[in-house]
Amino acid sequence: MFQSVRVSARGNAQVLVVGQFKGEKLDRTSARQDAALKAIAARPEATGDLGAIAEGEGDAFERVLIVGLGDRDGFNADAGPGRLRTAAASAGRRLAAIKATSAQFEFTGPMNAGKGKAGKVDPALGGKAVGEALGLLSWTYDDLRGSATPKKTRQKLGIRSNDAAFTKGLRRGLGLAEGSNHARRLSQTPPNIATPDWMASQAKAMARKAGLKCTVIKGQRLVDERMEGLINVGKASENKPCLIRLEYKPARVKRGARPIVLLGKTMTYDSGGLSIKVNNGMKGMKRDKDGGCGVFGAMYNIATVIKPSVPVVGLMVAAENSISDEAYRPDDVLTFRNGVTVEVTNTDAEGRLVLADGLCWACDKEKPRAIIDMATLTGGVVIALGSGFAGLWCDDDELRRAVKHAGEATGERVWRLPHDAVYNEMMKSPIADIVNSAPVREAHPIQGAAFLSYFVDKDIPWAHIDIAGVNETTSDKGPFIAGPTGFGARLAAEAVERLA
Repeated sequence: MFQSVRVSARGNAQVLVVGQFKGEKLDRTSARQDAALKAIAARPEATGDLGAIAEGEGDAFERVLIVGLGDRDGFNADAGPGRLRTAAASAGRRLAAIKATSAQFEFTGPMNAGKGKAGKVDPALGGKAVGEALGLLSWTYDDLRGSATPKKTRQKLGIRSNDAAFTKGLRRGLGLAEGSNHARRLSQTPPNIATPDWMASQAKAMARKAGLKCTVIKGQRLVDERMEGLINVGKASENKPCLIRLEYKPARVKRGARPIVLLGKTMTYDSGGLSIKVNNGMKGMKRDKDGGCGVFGAMYNIATVIKPSVPVVGLMVAAENSISDEAYRPDDVLTFRNGVTVEVTNTDAEGRLVLADGLCWACDKEKPRAIIDMATLTGGVVIALGSGFAGLWCDDDELRRAVKHAGEATGERVWRLPHDAVYNEMMKSPIADIVNSAPVREAHPIQGAAFLSYFVDKDIPWAHIDIAGVNETTSDKGPFIAGPTGFGARLAAEAVERLA
């Protein structure tokens, strides 16, 4: 939608954007920004409904937009940023349509007006939400457009505000959106390009840019490290599996500080293996790597924006689940690094097998303070939660609060689902310790979490986030166009900040 968006104070802004609550007159602070605002605010389309826009020629600006913020009730520190993202996205789409190159956002007026706490949002948080929305709107994927597609011209957009705290928030929001956009680019890249090796090359390039350390473990070293999930799931493909490790270290690290580990399922393509997907079920399976894409984006955000005082490790377990005479089979039994044996009952439940490797590695090698894993793990979570929330399993109070509050702050919301011994019993195997998929469909997303719990040390706080259903959108909505959302890049980074 934009070629780029950045904070810039050069010259005079072309367009002024102010906010208005539903059923309220334009506040005095906003009205003073341009003499034309009073007449524009009197137009019938200036309703204040969330995302509604009234516009006209300005006096001090070429054009003025009044964007609706919705009802003042409920507009607070929790819900306000989400409303601001929606309002800013609406304004951003209009700015793109009129090919604006600069805009001034003044939303602090309505947020300071009124009585009580309703409508009150810290300017820095408000600016962050606006920056996120505009940054997310700037994402495009034209990498594979060829000679048959006319090239589109997109404007560079400079944004600003008179409020210093709001401007600081704009910068932070744009920075966090950049991590999400990195994740979206990886997600959108097709499987004939985005192989495990390609994902590793992208991680290396990003690490050099962001100041991270990147290590790729593959081939014989996977065997030496007993990475049974990656080896078996990936062995049918000529594109061989790997474990991608990204490491952030702050300038000063307390002695004995343990890292927070982010782990992402990175299935670059999932045919279902010998338990092959049917009824066009393979379409869109390039997005089975979106948990790893989210970790990639989160690590970028951690290195460039969050910069926490604790070390952070990102793990991407990358493989392609293909079909050949080398493919692993239903009835195979795998022995994992921690000694747990798994009877394979369904080769299309492969994501949990590679995640098991990542969890074992994290516990053994990283000695983490906490683990957060993200995965497009089950279709069942889509049935349960649709596209409004990701599923969350976490028994540690501190970690669960950090993830939940990070989700509220970013709009990448999570909903807690149960984790109980009754579900662990469902996973028992008659010949091994556990099966990778129980023979019943009930509680399917909880089965996935129950399976993974066998590979996490009991004393390590752990959160599992099933992002199937929220990792892409099928229509233009809010700050997103149809396609990948980069879910988790902002959520995980903000959760780390709350834990640091």
